[in-house]
Amino acid sequence: MDFTVIIPARYGSSRFPGKPLADINGKPMIQHVTERAAEAGASAVIVATDDSRIAAVAEGFARVVMTSDKHESGTERLAEVIQKENLADDTLIVNVQGDEPFVPAANIRQVVENLSQRTDVAMTTLGTEMHNADDVLNPNMVKVVRNVKGEALYFSRSAIPFERSSMMTDPGRTDPSLYLRHIGLYAYRAGYVNQYIRYTPSALEHTESLEQLRALWYGDKIHVDVASEPPPVGIDTPHDLTRLLALLNDGE
Repeated sequence: MDFTVIIPARYGSSRFPGKPLADINGKPMIQHVTERAAEAGASAVIVATDDSRIAAVAEGFARVVMTSDKHESGTERLAEVIQKENLADDTLIVNVQGDEPFVPAANIRQVVENLSQRTDVAMTTLGTEMHNADDVLNPNMVKVVRNVKGEALYFSRSAIPFERSSMMTDPGRTDPSLYLRHIGLYAYRAGYVNQYIRYTPSALEHTESLEQLRALWYGDKIHVDVASEPPPVGIDTPHDLTRLLALLNDGE
């Protein structure tokens, strides 16, 4: 299947300024992401950024499209790329977050394959099992609840579902196996991305700071599969990067 990977990359992260350029074993983070996209077999890999510093680095290994600094979400940034590149409505697009340098290539292929098989959903994404209670309570780890068809009911930074028996007394004893961590990886057709940006932003997406809630607000279906290869946790803070590098060094 032909598909295009677009990687939205901002410099001005509140928790980790300059994150896409952070060094990981001699390469900037954004380069690791582009390499995973190429490994997945993408027909095109595009870095979408509003910052000249990121563009100057990324041009050494990827196609770069400069975008506005006014976008409220990564999906809005993708829409500008789709328009500038004049991509057809049926083009398969994968949004790979710029802070997932070691997302397995198999996960990228998985969301594309799922989208090609589910014409009734607006987008496809992934989740992975959680293994400790601290992660369940961590607002940086987004949780998702699905229905019997594997479609998202809701995404939240809070612990959903709320395990009443333990959460009311001792949250540290909650059972992490009840929870599914969302992986910020999406596949959709270019035509849907153009539809998404015509929606008025919803109160829910602003409250949780989760752009996918706009789709649910307007009744669009999001298919959530369990990742075939659980990826490492994304990098939100300098501490996350330090922890990841320690894990990589331990594995050598």
